[in-house]
Amino acid sequence: MGKILADNGYSVDEKDEGADYDFIVLNTCTVKKATEQSILYRISKLKDMGNRLLVGGCMASANKDLIMGASPNASIISTSNVNMVAEAIAKIESGTRVQEDKYQRTDKSGLIPVSNSVISRIPISEGCLSSCSFCETKFARGPLNSFSQDVLLNAISMNVKAGAKEIELTSQDTGAYGLDKGTNIAELVSRASEIEGRFKIRVGMLNPQHLHKYFDSLLEAYGNERVYKFIHIPVQSGSDSVLKDMGRIYTVDEFRAYCKELERKVPGINIATDIIVGFPTETEEDFNATMDLLKEVKPNIANISKFTKRPHAKASFLRQLDNGVVKRRSIEVSRLSRQLQMEKRKMLIGTKREVLVNEKGAKSFMGRDSYYYEISFLDYVPFGEFINAEILGVSPGSLLARVV
Repeated sequence: MGKILADNGYSVDEKDEGADYDFIVLNTCTVKKATEQSILYRISKLKDMGNRLLVGGCMASANKDLIMGASPNASIISTSNVNMVAEAIAKIESGTRVQEDKYQRTDKSGLIPVSNSVISRIPISEGCLSSCSFCETKFARGPLNSFSQDVLLNAISMNVKAGAKEIELTSQDTGAYGLDKGTNIAELVSRASEIEGRFKIRVGMLNPQHLHKYFDSLLEAYGNERVYKFIHIPVQSGSDSVLKDMGRIYTVDEFRAYCKELERKVPGINIATDIIVGFPTETEEDFNATMDLLKEVKPNIANISKFTKRPHAKASFLRQLDNGVVKRRSIEVSRLSRQLQMEKRKMLIGTKREVLVNEKGAKSFMGRDSYYYEISFLDYVPFGEFINAEILGVSPGSLLARVV
């Protein structure tokens, strides 16, 4: 949206403190209850902007009524209409309140801006092919809409030429990319790896249900040195009965097999997963099965979420578990995840590895090695460069290193 507005002559600023703007465009998320509440509070604080507040993103697509409750005169532009943001602002300038919330299927690959950053995020599709019973995002973003592969490759190439050293392929489900157009994520990654320049590719979250369609090709793509040896496969539960109730189209054994084959074909691969605790039909036995699965697979990262009701999600209409039970399970699985993470990271102490320095902190520099582990340096290191480092220690969030 920022690129489109700038291309149409608007002066765009991403900082909103202490400034007097003609319009404010607020992008939103609706995936979790806590995020929703935070955004609604922000919208209510901006309600004096009237229709000059243009609310976009998933909340504008899925929960327009909540936005109207927080700011009755706000304008709205849904996720599938972001290409119309300049037209929307022009209408608001003329005094018209905007309600661009009808779904439209458009290829947005040509809207991807050329970044001046070390990290360039490339959205490759929107929507998905899943129908998970806990998810609000499908309602907000609609069916799968994969963007043009050739145009995406051009966007990647342009960003690399502009200085990007890390290309992040992002989507609601990168694993579904291209399945509506006769291609897939493995082909996109393989072709992107052929682009000239020194850079790394990070593949975003892939749902397990699609992996069988291109798994061998994906393993081959991961063999390229330009691809981070990192994969995010959300299992959500260690119980097949809960997975069925969630609407997840795979089994625990299939997830387990994928992890084993990845570790065999891509030694040292960094596996991340997602876990939802407290799903309405999750029994204590189901929860224990999830704990056992984590102990067996030992993912380096496990993103833990407590189930919360979302307005359009089927599971929200089921009888909910006691909050105390959900909280206890969340604490237990989070503790186990941290323990497993620290055990795996301690095994890396003393190793040497190449690191891309891609982030500046308040007191340190951070980077990523070829396995996408976060590396922290307390001393100065050249930002945006590949350097050699030795791992000296570990912290809950990163590996601690020095330059060698």
